[in-house]
Amino acid sequence: MKKKLSDSLTLYSTSNFPYVSNSKSKKKYHVTIGIGGNLGDVKKTFNKLFLSLNSNTKFDIVSTSPLLQNPPFGYLDQNDFLNGIIAIKTNLAPNKFLKIMQRLEIRYGRKRSFQDAPRTLDIDIIFFDNKKINTKDLIVPHKDWANRESVIIPLEEMKRLKK
Repeated sequence: MKKKLSDSLTLYSTSNFPYVSNSKSKKKYHVTIGIGGNLGDVKKTFNKLFLSLNSNTKFDIVSTSPLLQNPPFGYLDQNDFLNGIIAIKTNLAPNKFLKIMQRLEIRYGRKRSFQDAPRTLDIDIIFFDNKKINTKDLIVPHKDWANRESVIIPLEEMKRLKK
């Protein structure tokens, strides 16, 4: 599926985006992560990430959004991004969850060169249950999430699909 929202915004479906689980998780925390990338075969990277999370007993994937192709912000001289949302249940504490997400970014080729740089995979923790966290390493809810089309549109689409 491909759905053009505007000249600069397009929604895509793949085998795992969108997805809604049929099973109920008994895990404690509901975590919403945003994923993004614009280097390499991003759809393939996202599908590999989905399969990696889905096969890890520390996580239960609740649902995913369709993928949104959107222009970059900040540093503009780069390719459009694909962005999506994954809702996960876990028993991990926030900092342990963050460390695993950072390891996944590295596994899929993430290099941190400068702010808003092109990347293979970016994973942001948008919400962690209903917690508010503000430490050196982690800010939840994610700073500026409510002003980013790359988060708002996939979140809205995910909610619409779960109804």
